[in-house]
Amino acid sequence: MKYQGLYTAIITPFRNGEVDYEAFRALIEAQIAAGVDGIVPVGTTGESPTLSHKEHMDVIAAAIRTAAGRIQVIAGTGSNSTAEAIAMTQEAERLGADGTLQVCPYYNKPSQEGVYRHFKAVADSCALPVLLYSIPGRSGIEIAVDTVARLAADCPNVVAIKEAGGSVERVNQLVQALPESFSVLSGDDGLTVPFIACGAVGLVSVTSNVAPAAMRELVDAALSGDGRRALTLQKKYYPLMKGLMSLDTNPVPIKEALALRGDTAREMRLPLAPLSDDKLTKLSALLQRFALL
Repeated sequence: MKYQGLYTAIITPFRNGEVDYEAFRALIEAQIAAGVDGIVPVGTTGESPTLSHKEHMDVIAAAIRTAAGRIQVIAGTGSNSTAEAIAMTQEAERLGADGTLQVCPYYNKPSQEGVYRHFKAVADSCALPVLLYSIPGRSGIEIAVDTVARLAADCPNVVAIKEAGGSVERVNQLVQALPESFSVLSGDDGLTVPFIACGAVGLVSVTSNVAPAAMRELVDAALSGDGRRALTLQKKYYPLMKGLMSLDTNPVPIKEALALRGDTAREMRLPLAPLSDDKLTKLSALLQRFALL
């Protein structure tokens, strides 16, 4: 499977402390209608750290049932425990996921040899295509370029990386080190255009939760080689992308945005907390500016 285009790192909506599956299904239908290539449930944006194991797998199952083969479902089943990552990945495979997102082990801070062995063990345990996820700002370490290349060479189902380190230079290094068939996806909305210009082939987006059509247009322009159009759209939508990531820790602003629109309840799980009143006012004004309210 080739990972390319626009994928939405979809939120997990809550209501009265429980997963709101009705809202979740509606969010997925809106993504499909907007023409995204896939969704990534229970990643960072899906608040995976605060879901129980049963909730985690139930959300993945709901995403797969709702998508019904119309878009790809890349299940977030990574962990800082290799055994747990294997167990969740195998369960997602049984449920019918199209692929798995595997975050770099966090908190443990393993060596690159440990990182390699972790991902190889997960890849060897399943037949699913594996999308690596390097996000040093949350994990404390990155997946080194040499480690990515080693995994790509040794594991046929390690086929892509979500790159969220914020470095265009690293994208250049990845593209040099990896085969043409390996997909590099931007993990930062605001860096989509420069990442694609350097060889990335798509985006895993937070902003597309609330503006999928706009992000679809941006990604398509960049991938088609229409640099002028891509830069025009980048300039237009950058304030939205920036605001949704800077008002507070992701996914707080994007969940608040969807709640302001009435798509979900205004609810997230501790230790995440809602926006302050002044920040909520700023978010509301931002959404109005882009005709999203």
